[in-house]
Amino acid sequence: MCDGNQTDVKEFLLLAFPSLHHIKYQFFSLILFIYIIIISVNVLLITLVQISANLHLPLYFFLQNLALADIFLTTNVIPKMLQVILWDQVSIPFYECMAQFYFHSVAGIVECFLLTTMSYDRYLAICFPLHYFAIMDFRFQLQLAFWSWLLGFLVMVCEMFFIWNLQFCGRNTIDFFFCDFSPLLELSSSDITTVVLEDSIFSIPVIILPFLFIIVSYIFIIVTILKMTSISGRKKAFSTCSSHLSIVCTYYGTLIVVYVVPSEGTSLNKFLSLLYIVVTPLFNPIIYSLRNQEIKSAIRRLFRKKIVF
Repeated sequence: MCDGNQTDVKEFLLLAFPSLHHIKYQFFSLILFIYIIIISVNVLLITLVQISANLHLPLYFFLQNLALADIFLTTNVIPKMLQVILWDQVSIPFYECMAQFYFHSVAGIVECFLLTTMSYDRYLAICFPLHYFAIMDFRFQLQLAFWSWLLGFLVMVCEMFFIWNLQFCGRNTIDFFFCDFSPLLELSSSDITTVVLEDSIFSIPVIILPFLFIIVSYIFIIVTILKMTSISGRKKAFSTCSSHLSIVCTYYGTLIVVYVVPSEGTSLNKFLSLLYIVVTPLFNPIIYSLRNQEIKSAIRRLFRKKIVF
């Protein structure tokens, strides 16, 4: 309980980007434009995979789930963020803030596991092409996707147990654009040692180990590509792998800096959080899908049907 001079916090005040006040309308328009593109492109990808028989393959099934996670992540944060940018500051009720933190974290964890699953899928496809479809059957795909989502929700239930027991007294101003882990801890009047330790422990299986698994998988993939006799096939595979790795490194790199490595720089954390909340969901469908010839062919067929009708 809070002492007599302080009251329990019933709502928080989000400040977002005070330093960008002089260009807030331009910044608002940019973020809104990116958000519309993220939703549109990811919905298009989900629809294409659903209606195109030639896209009913493991890679595209996982891309569907990744697109859904991106929509889940951005929709949980960006609408409120746009409101804060436009109005300079916005109040958010305590329970809504906790819910935003929970669902944002769930989406981030699910995306970590999905990216790991996709790297394993590419490892099997490139390193063991003859056994690929025998291993990656539809039942196994469903299991991998199901566990990616379930673990995301379960891990955060455990973390929320510790967050929920924190006390928030007096101070309620969050110098951030959404309710995130570090800004909430800064406002807590409780001892946060246990929460920080618990978060560090959970970051190992959620962030560190998946990232290492992806790197090792791509090392094996690159070694296999180097053994290819076809120069054109080698170039195509390298181009695809380098694009995938750039997205993975950007996403995991920002997560590691923000959530694993202690940082006192709020401005830096804001910028890094923008990377994985706005930039990565924008480039995920472009890098993983729209550069893919099968996806491009499916888009052309879809629009030809629209024109005919």
